[in-house]
Amino acid sequence: MSRLIRLRTVGSTMDVLHELAAGGAEAGTAIVAEEQTGGRGSRGRLWWSPPGGLWLSVLLRPRAAPGLELFGLRIGLSVAEAIESLVPGMAIRIKWPNDLMVGERKLGGILCEARWQGDSLAWVVAGVGINVANPVPEDLTDTAATLHEWLPGVGPDTVEPEVTARLRGLAPDLERLGTAELSALRSRDWLAGRRLRAPVSGTAAGLSDGGALLVTVESGATVALKAGTIELADPTFTP
Repeated sequence: MSRLIRLRTVGSTMDVLHELAAGGAEAGTAIVAEEQTGGRGSRGRLWWSPPGGLWLSVLLRPRAAPGLELFGLRIGLSVAEAIESLVPGMAIRIKWPNDLMVGERKLGGILCEARWQGDSLAWVVAGVGINVANPVPEDLTDTAATLHEWLPGVGPDTVEPEVTARLRGLAPDLERLGTAELSALRSRDWLAGRRLRAPVSGTAAGLSDGGALLVTVESGATVALKAGTIELADPTFTP
């Protein structure tokens, strides 16, 4: 059975798992920490990770090498389904490429990092951060959500087993999103129909089976984005 390692305080669960992966750790190995002092989000941002949240990383060893955006979307879908199975009444949507949203507020995020050996993909570490019962900084209370708002008394130990089990059950080698995955993602697409200012100006128009964000620009053409920082044209919400 794959190992689950629990740590009290760590710089980053992802860094610890990369070290274990380099030493031969098997797929499904997971690290969960009560607190991260150097957790990170996308584009190198600091991810504030105090006690009370779920700070988890899981090791994947896919044979194929689909884009990391596919990993992020698949993991986002799995995590959303895991949380909803535990917290009835929640409706979690996915903001491409890696955010979990409840209404207009962010509940959690996903970061996938790959390591290569020559031209071959060696492993992927999937990092998941979920606000469970942790405090939220005062300046983020309008944009961040926590699970205890829906389920008082919930803690990270309640959420972790279901999330870990679903991530370990992923089929990471599939290089395209299947029909069922696309349907599920479209029903959770937080960006659909929203006007974007960047990385291109246009209207979000869904996802491709390769995990790209489709944007309809002013000319009527559709642009497929594989990466980029999303900026909404609506200035009232800052992710």
